[in-house]
Amino acid sequence: MHTEPQPSAQPSAQASLVGEEYEVEVGPVAHGGHCIARTEAGRVLFVRHALPGEKIIARVTEGEEDSRYLRADAVKIIEASKERVEAPCPYAGPGRCGGCDWQHAKPGAQRRLKGDVITEQLRRLAGLTPEEAGWDGTVIPAPGDKLPAGEVPAWRSRVQYAVDENGRAGLRKHRSHEVEPVDHCMIAAEGVSELGVEQREWPQIATVEAIASSGSNDRQVILAPKPGGRLPLVELDKPVSVLRVEEHDGGVHRVHGRAFVRERADGRTYRVGMGGFWQVHPQAPQVLVQAVMQGLMPRKGDTALDLYCGVGLFAGAIAERVGDAGAVLGIESGKRAVEDARHNLQDMPRVRIEQGKVDQVLPRTHITSTDLIVLDPPRAGAGKGVVKHLTSLGARRIAYVACDPAALARDLAYFREGGYKPRTLRAFDLFPMTHHVECVAILEPVKKDA
Repeated sequence: MHTEPQPSAQPSAQASLVGEEYEVEVGPVAHGGHCIARTEAGRVLFVRHALPGEKIIARVTEGEEDSRYLRADAVKIIEASKERVEAPCPYAGPGRCGGCDWQHAKPGAQRRLKGDVITEQLRRLAGLTPEEAGWDGTVIPAPGDKLPAGEVPAWRSRVQYAVDENGRAGLRKHRSHEVEPVDHCMIAAEGVSELGVEQREWPQIATVEAIASSGSNDRQVILAPKPGGRLPLVELDKPVSVLRVEEHDGGVHRVHGRAFVRERADGRTYRVGMGGFWQVHPQAPQVLVQAVMQGLMPRKGDTALDLYCGVGLFAGAIAERVGDAGAVLGIESGKRAVEDARHNLQDMPRVRIEQGKVDQVLPRTHITSTDLIVLDPPRAGAGKGVVKHLTSLGARRIAYVACDPAALARDLAYFREGGYKPRTLRAFDLFPMTHHVECVAILEPVKKDA
């Protein structure tokens, strides 16, 4: 059912279709937290808040007459999927907070949807079936996250709140700068919620990032003032360090308290400074270290590369296992992260950390061979040039940690060109209620026929 557009007083060359409604049957899930549907005329819709197999009314949120596809929200459910639940969060739904994609799906259904996305990306971008990728098709929940439908795991140890014009903290709406004020974010970890950020006013502040270490009692807020804005006196419900984002250069500077939080994984403590990268789910560092070490199986005396190494999580884990006769080189572009990594691994002289972009630093090392490689690239992936270099080093095994299945699949295709194939692939649901998923692929050289 298509509601005909009203005549426009001023015709546009590209008439907007925002607000138009279509009755559609929902097709498969797509990468990005939405499902695909088609209008009777064959126009493609990317629909949020829907589930495969449902019959819905979809209202267009973005798109024009000549757009290749339209974005839409499911504003009425005519025939619901058996996997649908009432969204537990009062801020979820069309036009509301954009932080969660799958509040309306049962937890098991969310994981199946993520599995479907991984399968589709592997097939389309890498030409691999799940079997060829060494994957059993399941997405594994983090320890403690397997909850009944209607319950939400409080997992997010870092939350960046946006502040509206009235000084209220909230979260941004989907694909928008508009702020949805919230009294409580259900996926925020207890250590974040107990700070009480949402209960306070933040005049002259643009964003408030709240960090609650899962490895210590360290709590931190990072404030970004509006242009010309001044920092308020920060009084929260728990002791907290305060950092400030500088307007002129975007750098982060300490106002009071520690400039870092202390995290724990694999029996070691890691310093993470100035809001630097650390996995957001409290269980994620341990889950990923175990998956990488089980896949690589380091031996005493091995040499290894840890690329995009952050504060040294995987470098530390490998160094523990290769012993004094081994050697680990970490490469990381962030200056503060490199300082933290060197501090965190200073008791291990067999570890060296270099600062710079992987594609620039790696050739300068003149390393021609290594036993093991782990890479945890940003969302865009490693890319063809880096992968080509890595496949020339003859590593026995390579562990690829991926936060985006499309980037992983693209890079797996490049690895295949260089003579490497997946031995195993594991997928972990470390971002419940969202469309994000973490994967660990273990690659090894393709055996040459005798």
